[in-house]
Amino acid sequence: MSASSTTGTAGTATGASRAEYCVIACAEAWRDDGEVLASPMGLIPSYGARLAKRTFSPDLLLTDGEALLVGLDGETEGWLPYRRHLTMVTGGRRHVMMGASQIDRFGNQNISCIGDWARPARQLLGVRGAPVNTLNNPVSYWIPRHSPRVFVERVDMVSGVGYDRAGAAGVTRFHRLPRVVSDLGVFDFAGPDHSMRLACVHPGVTVEQVRAATGFVLAVTGEVPYTREPTAEELRLIREVIDPKGLRDREVRA
Repeated sequence: MSASSTTGTAGTATGASRAEYCVIACAEAWRDDGEVLASPMGLIPSYGARLAKRTFSPDLLLTDGEALLVGLDGETEGWLPYRRHLTMVTGGRRHVMMGASQIDRFGNQNISCIGDWARPARQLLGVRGAPVNTLNNPVSYWIPRHSPRVFVERVDMVSGVGYDRAGAAGVTRFHRLPRVVSDLGVFDFAGPDHSMRLACVHPGVTVEQVRAATGFVLAVTGEVPYTREPTAEELRLIREVIDPKGLRDREVRA
Protein backbone atom coordinates (compact mmCIF):
# COMPACT_ATOMS: atom_id res chain seq x y z
CA MET A 1 0.00 0.00 0.00
CA SER A 2 1.27 3.48 -0.83
CA ALA A 3 0.24 6.99 0.13
CA SER A 4 -1.37 9.28 -2.41
CA SER A 5 0.52 12.52 -2.89
CA THR A 6 -2.70 14.50 -2.91
CA THR A 7 -5.64 12.64 -1.44
CA GLY A 8 -7.01 9.98 0.80
CA THR A 9 -6.16 8.16 3.98
CA ALA A 10 -5.19 4.60 4.66
CA GLY A 11 -7.42 2.19 6.44
CA THR A 12 -5.82 0.70 9.53
CA ALA A 13 -6.57 -3.00 9.46
CA THR A 14 -5.36 -3.42 13.03
CA GLY A 15 -7.13 -0.36 14.46
CA ALA A 16 -3.78 1.03 15.58
CA SER A 17 -3.58 4.66 16.69
CA ARG A 18 -1.15 7.24 15.33
CA ALA A 19 0.88 6.94 18.54
CA GLU A 20 1.14 3.18 18.09
CA TYR A 21 2.43 3.59 14.54
CA CYS A 22 5.05 5.96 15.95
CA VAL A 23 6.10 3.34 18.52
CA ILE A 24 6.44 0.79 15.72
CA ALA A 25 8.48 3.23 13.60
CA CYS A 26 10.80 3.97 16.51
CA ALA A 27 11.22 0.27 17.30
CA GLU A 28 12.27 -0.37 13.71
CA ALA A 29 15.26 1.94 14.20
CA TRP A 30 16.90 -0.80 16.30
CA ARG A 31 16.12 -3.71 13.99
CA ASP A 32 19.23 -5.82 13.24
CA ASP A 33 21.39 -3.71 15.56
CA GLY A 34 22.51 -6.71 17.56
CA GLU A 35 24.04 -6.28 21.01
CA VAL A 36 24.20 -2.49 21.31
CA LEU A 37 23.03 -0.10 23.98
CA ALA A 38 19.68 1.40 23.00
CA SER A 39 19.47 4.94 24.36
CA PRO A 40 15.98 6.30 23.71
CA MET A 41 15.30 9.88 24.78
CA GLY A 42 11.59 10.45 25.18
CA LEU A 43 8.49 8.45 25.89
CA ILE A 44 7.66 7.06 22.42
CA PRO A 45 11.31 6.09 21.67
CA SER A 46 11.58 4.32 25.03
CA TYR A 47 8.45 2.31 24.22
CA GLY A 48 9.92 1.54 20.81
CA ALA A 49 13.19 0.27 22.28
CA ARG A 50 11.36 -1.95 24.77
CA LEU A 51 9.11 -3.30 22.03
CA ALA A 52 12.10 -4.04 19.80
CA LYS A 53 13.83 -5.97 22.59
CA ARG A 54 10.68 -7.98 23.32
CA THR A 55 10.24 -8.95 19.67
CA PHE A 56 12.77 -8.73 16.83
CA SER A 57 15.90 -7.36 18.58
CA PRO A 58 16.31 -9.45 21.76
CA ASP A 59 20.05 -8.69 22.07
CA LEU A 60 19.51 -4.98 22.72
CA LEU A 61 20.86 -3.60 25.99
CA LEU A 62 18.60 -1.29 27.98
CA THR A 63 19.62 1.07 30.77
CA ASP A 64 17.80 2.70 33.66
CA GLY A 65 19.35 6.01 32.60
CA GLU A 66 21.74 6.08 35.54
CA ALA A 67 24.20 3.23 36.19
CA LEU A 68 22.45 -0.07 35.53
CA LEU A 69 21.59 -2.35 32.63
CA VAL A 70 18.01 -3.53 33.03
CA GLY A 71 15.86 -6.29 31.63
CA LEU A 72 12.39 -6.23 30.11
CA ASP A 73 10.66 -5.81 33.45
CA GLY A 74 13.18 -3.42 34.99
CA GLU A 75 15.21 -6.09 36.76
CA THR A 76 18.94 -5.41 37.11
CA GLU A 77 21.07 -7.28 34.58
CA GLY A 78 24.40 -5.53 34.97
CA TRP A 79 26.37 -2.49 36.02
CA LEU A 80 26.93 0.37 33.59
CA PRO A 81 28.89 3.18 35.25
CA TYR A 82 29.46 6.39 33.35
CA ARG A 83 32.98 5.50 32.20
CA ARG A 84 31.74 2.26 30.62
CA HIS A 85 28.84 4.12 29.06
CA LEU A 86 31.27 6.56 27.41
CA THR A 87 33.39 3.66 26.18
CA MET A 88 30.34 2.25 24.42
CA VAL A 89 29.59 5.68 22.91
CA THR A 90 33.06 6.26 21.51
CA GLY A 91 33.30 2.65 20.37
CA GLY A 92 30.10 2.83 18.35
CA ARG A 93 28.26 0.30 20.53
CA ARG A 94 25.29 2.56 21.21
CA HIS A 95 22.36 3.66 19.07
CA VAL A 96 20.72 6.74 20.54
CA MET A 97 17.40 8.27 19.51
CA MET A 98 17.47 11.96 20.38
CA GLY A 99 15.06 14.83 20.02
CA ALA A 100 15.55 17.96 17.92
CA SER A 101 14.33 21.53 18.27
CA GLN A 102 15.48 22.00 14.66
CA ILE A 103 16.73 19.59 12.02
CA ASP A 104 17.73 20.34 8.43
CA ARG A 105 17.81 18.40 5.18
CA PHE A 106 21.25 16.89 5.90
CA GLY A 107 20.48 15.89 9.48
CA ASN A 108 22.16 18.73 11.33
CA GLN A 109 20.32 19.01 14.66
CA ASN A 110 19.88 21.94 17.01
CA ILE A 111 18.98 21.64 20.70
CA SER A 112 21.02 24.65 21.84
CA CYS A 113 19.33 27.94 20.95
CA ILE A 114 16.91 29.64 18.56
CA GLY A 115 18.23 32.69 16.77
CA ASP A 116 21.74 34.07 16.63
CA TRP A 117 24.14 32.29 18.99
CA ALA A 118 25.54 35.55 20.34
CA ARG A 119 22.07 36.88 21.17
CA PRO A 120 19.54 34.03 20.99
CA ALA A 121 15.81 34.59 21.03
CA ARG A 122 15.45 31.43 23.10
CA GLN A 123 17.99 29.42 25.07
CA LEU A 124 17.50 25.64 24.95
CA LEU A 125 19.37 22.67 26.44
CA GLY A 126 22.80 23.35 24.97
CA VAL A 127 24.71 21.00 22.69
CA ARG A 128 24.99 18.37 25.44
CA GLY A 129 26.45 15.13 24.05
CA ALA A 130 25.14 15.60 20.51
CA PRO A 131 28.51 16.17 18.75
CA VAL A 132 30.11 13.07 20.29
CA ASN A 133 26.97 11.01 19.74
CA THR A 134 26.66 11.84 16.06
CA LEU A 135 30.33 11.35 15.24
CA ASN A 136 30.85 8.10 17.14
CA ASN A 137 27.66 6.02 17.14
CA PRO A 138 24.40 5.75 15.20
CA VAL A 139 21.91 8.53 16.00
CA SER A 140 18.25 8.60 15.05
CA TYR A 141 15.73 11.31 15.92
CA TRP A 142 12.18 11.47 17.29
CA ILE A 143 10.10 14.59 16.65
CA PRO A 144 6.56 14.47 18.08
CA ARG A 145 5.34 17.68 16.37
CA HIS A 146 6.31 17.86 12.70
CA SER A 147 6.31 21.49 11.52
CA PRO A 148 8.34 23.96 9.41
CA ARG A 149 9.68 25.42 12.67
CA VAL A 150 11.42 22.12 13.40
CA PHE A 151 12.22 20.85 9.88
CA VAL A 152 14.15 23.91 8.72
CA GLU A 153 16.30 24.84 5.74
CA ARG A 154 19.23 25.64 8.01
CA VAL A 155 19.54 25.10 11.76
CA ASP A 156 20.39 28.15 13.87
CA MET A 157 23.20 26.26 15.60
CA VAL A 158 24.66 22.82 14.95
CA SER A 159 24.50 20.51 17.96
CA GLY A 160 24.28 17.12 16.27
CA VAL A 161 26.37 16.83 13.10
CA GLY A 162 24.67 16.13 9.76
CA TYR A 163 25.99 14.41 6.65
CA ASP A 164 27.18 17.55 4.89
CA ARG A 165 29.26 18.80 7.81
CA ALA A 166 30.61 15.36 8.65
CA GLY A 167 31.69 14.97 5.03
CA ALA A 168 33.31 18.40 4.89
CA ALA A 169 35.25 17.66 8.08
CA GLY A 170 36.28 14.18 6.95
CA VAL A 171 34.72 12.47 9.99
CA THR A 172 32.44 9.99 8.28
CA ARG A 173 33.93 6.68 9.44
CA PHE A 174 31.49 6.21 12.32
CA HIS A 175 28.91 8.83 11.38
CA ARG A 176 25.46 7.35 10.64
CA LEU A 177 21.92 8.75 10.94
CA PRO A 178 19.59 5.78 10.36
CA ARG A 179 16.20 7.50 10.56
CA VAL A 180 14.04 10.37 11.71
CA VAL A 181 10.58 9.55 13.03
CA SER A 182 7.89 12.21 13.40
CA ASP A 183 4.16 12.14 14.09
CA LEU A 184 3.64 12.28 10.31
CA GLY A 185 6.10 9.73 8.96
CA VAL A 186 9.57 8.24 8.75
CA PHE A 187 12.57 9.75 6.99
CA ASP A 188 16.03 8.56 6.02
CA PHE A 189 18.98 10.20 4.28
CA ALA A 190 18.91 8.32 1.00
CA GLY A 191 18.26 11.48 -1.01
CA PRO A 192 20.86 13.22 -3.21
CA ASP A 193 24.11 13.89 -1.29
CA HIS A 194 22.66 12.21 1.83
CA SER A 195 19.72 14.62 1.99
CA MET A 196 16.55 13.74 3.86
CA ARG A 197 14.09 11.51 2.04
CA LEU A 198 10.51 10.66 2.91
CA ALA A 199 10.62 6.89 3.51
CA CYS A 200 7.00 6.34 4.57
CA VAL A 201 3.99 8.14 6.01
CA HIS A 202 1.77 7.01 8.83
CA PRO A 203 -1.73 5.90 7.81
CA GLY A 204 -4.03 8.91 7.60
CA VAL A 205 -1.25 11.20 6.35
CA THR A 206 -0.57 12.21 2.74
CA VAL A 207 2.72 13.12 1.11
CA GLU A 208 1.44 16.63 0.48
CA GLN A 209 0.71 17.10 4.18
CA VAL A 210 4.29 16.16 5.00
CA ARG A 211 5.68 18.49 2.35
CA ALA A 212 3.56 21.38 3.65
CA ALA A 213 4.85 20.80 7.18
CA THR A 214 8.51 20.74 6.11
CA GLY A 215 10.64 23.87 5.66
CA PHE A 216 12.77 22.45 2.85
CA VAL A 217 12.26 20.32 -0.25
CA LEU A 218 12.11 16.65 0.74
CA ALA A 219 13.45 13.98 -1.55
CA VAL A 220 10.67 11.61 -2.58
CA THR A 221 11.38 8.44 -4.54
CA GLY A 222 8.48 6.81 -6.38
CA GLU A 223 5.38 5.74 -4.48
CA VAL A 224 5.69 6.42 -0.77
CA PRO A 225 4.49 3.47 1.35
CA TYR A 226 2.70 3.58 4.66
CA THR A 227 4.37 2.72 7.94
CA ARG A 228 4.03 -1.01 8.43
CA GLU A 229 1.09 -2.39 10.36
CA PRO A 230 1.82 -3.65 13.87
CA THR A 231 1.17 -7.32 14.51
CA ALA A 232 -1.51 -8.39 16.94
CA GLU A 233 1.19 -9.40 19.43
CA GLU A 234 2.96 -6.04 19.11
CA LEU A 235 -0.29 -4.21 19.81
CA ARG A 236 -0.94 -6.42 22.83
CA LEU A 237 2.54 -5.68 24.17
CA ILE A 238 2.14 -1.92 23.66
CA ARG A 239 -1.33 -1.75 25.18
CA GLU A 240 -1.10 -4.31 27.99
CA VAL A 241 2.58 -4.57 28.94
CA ILE A 242 4.64 -1.56 27.85
CA ASP A 243 2.11 1.27 28.17
CA PRO A 244 -1.08 0.04 29.87
CA LYS A 245 -1.89 3.59 31.05
CA GLY A 246 -2.03 4.89 27.46
CA LEU A 247 0.52 7.64 28.00
CA ARG A 248 1.56 7.36 24.33
CA ASP A 249 -1.61 9.18 23.26
CA ARG A 250 -0.66 12.23 25.30
CA GLU A 251 2.55 12.63 23.29
CA VAL A 252 1.07 11.89 19.86
CA ARG A 253 -2.43 13.07 19.08
CA ALA A 254 -4.59 11.37 16.49
